[in-house]
Amino acid sequence: MLSRTFFRSLAIALIAVSGISVSAQESAHRGRKYKPPPPTSRIEVTVVRDADSKPVENASVIFHLDGDKGNMELKTNEDGKSVIDVLPIGSTMRLQILAKGYQTFGQDYKINKSELTFGIRLKRPGEQYSIYKNHDQDADAQKNDKTGDSDPQKDPPAPDAAKDKPSDSAPQSTNPPAKPQ
Repeated sequence: MLSRTFFRSLAIALIAVSGISVSAQESAHRGRKYKPPPPTSRIEVTVVRDADSKPVENASVIFHLDGDKGNMELKTNEDGKSVIDVLPIGSTMRLQILAKGYQTFGQDYKINKSELTFGIRLKRPGEQYSIYKNHDQDADAQKNDKTGDSDPQKDPPAPDAAKDKPSDSAPQSTNPPAKPQ
């Protein structure tokens, strides 16, 4: 009798478990649906010097996507190239290039193709602006140099030729030069 009750309860348990697994397979609408990622673009950036078109190695290439809080930074290789292929088509990005000894480059671009290539020419920095230097006088001097005028305050007077020449009435040294021994 014990075995009969055991088999009945075992059969009921198996039917219940199989019913649960069948109902789980039937409800496909539950759970997370797969959403494919947006199509992306392959972007290649080449960084060269403006003066001689030689590649700039180890320059930071920074991609800022419009609306995102973060950014993605890559370094250029020995050929001055950097490649990224995770930026979605249809978005707007700000491309920024930083390299030691060069002016920072930055510009916004619309990603509208599956492959984009950018050639960036970095320039050397210009002269720094100083608050201690009078820039108004420099501008006036440059203007006068272009017109050929000279500023009498800036140009020292030319030495008189008569002052530098010894006069005839000045006594001359009559001692003969010393003899070497």
